[in-house]
Amino acid sequence: MDGAMQVALPVVGIVAAAAVTFYTVSFAEIREISFRDLEESEIENQGLTSLSSRKRRARRKEQKETKT
Repeated sequence: MDGAMQVALPVVGIVAAAAVTFYTVSFAEIREISFRDLEESEIENQGLTSLSSRKRRARRKEQKETKT
């Protein structure tokens, strides 16, 4: 039983660290997207740009493709 504990404990620690890293990165990406959408809506409300939703989607798609 002691030998199994010596193996299981580090594995559990690695899995926990991976889960924390995954959620941290995921929330950071969600926050980034939310702020980008907020900035776009503020620009639209100020009348600085009048992009149609089709153009906005095309621009987002283009930005997404350039990231990958």
